[in-house]
Amino acid sequence: MPERALVVIPTYNEAANLTNLVPQVLAQDPRLDILIVDDNSPDGTGQLAEALRQQEPRLSVIHREGKLGLGTAYIAGFRWALERDYAFVFEMDADFSHDPVYLKDFLKAIAGADLVLGSRYLGGRVAVANWPMARLMLSYSANIYARWVTGLRVWDLTGGFKCFRRRVLEAMDLSQVRSNGYAFQIEMSVRAWRKGFVLKEIPIVFVDRTEGSSKMNGAIVREAVWMVPRLRLMAWFGRI
Repeated sequence: MPERALVVIPTYNEAANLTNLVPQVLAQDPRLDILIVDDNSPDGTGQLAEALRQQEPRLSVIHREGKLGLGTAYIAGFRWALERDYAFVFEMDADFSHDPVYLKDFLKAIAGADLVLGSRYLGGRVAVANWPMARLMLSYSANIYARWVTGLRVWDLTGGFKCFRRRVLEAMDLSQVRSNGYAFQIEMSVRAWRKGFVLKEIPIVFVDRTEGSSKMNGAIVREAVWMVPRLRLMAWFGRI
């Protein structure tokens, strides 16, 4: 049988995007399945996902009791994938900032890598649309900071569009992953790199959401600031 891939999509108040997103993701490749991890969205995203699941056998849904955070949503999705026979596992946002058309590029690139990162800043270029300058500068600066402190020389450490080989997730103790906001993206890449896996970046264009609202807040930024040096210390003491 062909190697199957699971696209894990955490959701919180994404009802406006879900109906269009699901068929677009599944249309990219017959090997792709979707897992929605919904945090009891007040706007009914979970119920909508369940209705879509009734019509689409390649869609599954995890319902969680509340807003538990991005990192724990992905960890739940990773564990679900590892309990099944998926060869590749994607991280992907629900708001169309990650264009489903790139899924095919990831599947090609993963043939020569263990973890593929969708990069907004590959080679120093900026491929972001509709962000205010302040947020763009924060993101770009955060990547410079994370690259300098961790030593991982990739251009986009904070991006959330990724594809893991199964063996990468199997090699990690997922219970030891500490980040829950956008620092989660840095931590997962650093852990994979420190274990000797091959990372590869491919170019993407990131387009800010047009429906719904961003989940970015001050607590997420603060977590990323302190988690980066912590990862460096953990690496020094052999705890990654």
